[in-house]
Amino acid sequence: MKALIFGANGQDGYYLNELCKLNGIETIGVSRTGDWVPGDVACYEQVESLIVLHQPTYVFHVAANSTTRHDALFENHETISTGALNVLEAVKRLCLGAKVFITGSGLQFKNTGAPISERDEFEASSPYSIARIQSVYAARYYRTLGVRAYVGYLFHHESPLRKPNHVSKMIALAVQRISAGSNEIIELGDIDVQKEWAFAGDIAKGIYTLVNQDDVFEAVIGSGVAYSIKDWLELCFGIIGKDWHDHVRLREGFIPEYRRMVSDPSTIRSLGWSPDVRLPELAKMMVGS
Repeated sequence: MKALIFGANGQDGYYLNELCKLNGIETIGVSRTGDWVPGDVACYEQVESLIVLHQPTYVFHVAANSTTRHDALFENHETISTGALNVLEAVKRLCLGAKVFITGSGLQFKNTGAPISERDEFEASSPYSIARIQSVYAARYYRTLGVRAYVGYLFHHESPLRKPNHVSKMIALAVQRISAGSNEIIELGDIDVQKEWAFAGDIAKGIYTLVNQDDVFEAVIGSGVAYSIKDWLELCFGIIGKDWHDHVRLREGFIPEYRRMVSDPSTIRSLGWSPDVRLPELAKMMVGS
């Protein structure tokens, strides 16, 4: 068995790669950057050639620039939307037996603060959410053409591989420097915002669980537990024995995208998956990395 992983240089790609190898699956990691097979999921010819060459059992499309900024409009469209179409069309034409995983996001749903499931209403609130919504409808269409296309709606998940522009990693790196003697101040927005802080390795296991059954094709994959940024600050600074109040300044007038975002993972839990890593363990993992 083989697995093609588009977006192998990101945290999701990394943990999927490790998990597939652990299960005896040969992996072909594809990315525009890093020490992987060079390739761009937005280029149909490249996607087609890789699928023809490897005839994979699984194709995972986890490539994306995870930002909701408007200036990422075209990159989001090319990588997420066009990338999904490229993968689905190439599999339909050339490797119909493959199982395809398309990444969805909690950010593409209407968010009232209540737990979000795969049955809830979409909302096009950003270029990122638009691209994700398009990808889901593409997966649903290709499912009618015989492609086994799965969608996992992922909520916030973290790991030592997170990029520094994410608040989880930014705080963890600052705590490392402060522990080493830095007197820096971290500037943050609304630290009462609540979201999930699942471990990316656990989310990869949820993806793997989803694609290895044939009854459910769309599922929210998340912890179902929300914590605030303040909770994260307290845990990370607690590891080094310091008071976060001495190193944080809040930006006045900051307006967050949402107050609370949390998943309802009952469907994926019904398939036997649940996360293993809890928030204190994740904090130790990231501050100690």
